[in-house]
Amino acid sequence: MKVGFAVEVNEGIESKVFNHFGSAPVFIIVDAASKDIATVNNKDLNHVHGACNPIQAIDGQRVDAMVVGGIGAGALSKLNAMGIKVYGSSAATVKENLSLLNAGKLRELFSIHACRGHEGGCGH
Repeated sequence: MKVGFAVEVNEGIESKVFNHFGSAPVFIIVDAASKDIATVNNKDLNHVHGACNPIQAIDGQRVDAMVVGGIGAGALSKLNAMGIKVYGSSAATVKENLSLLNAGKLRELFSIHACRGHEGGCGH
């Protein structure tokens, strides 16, 4: 299984998960079986608010799941439509969240968990 993580700064497996998918400058993609790590710069970083193209953002990389600090409803539904499950991070780093995901301890996100807008802050 390949798992993507929205991060602000590439520090490999020790990268801190970023608070919002669409605004994440970088994605770390980890192959859970081989532990191989790939890094992808967000190819849709300058999208219009509410018009995130998550597959473009991860440069078409195939992932089975994404772990995020927060995500908009549009991006969430587009990822789900591609068969990609989205989970909310519960720890600071990619490494910690990967361990939690493997143990079944991360919450899968659905539309009720999505950001509704950023005016006045986003409740992630």
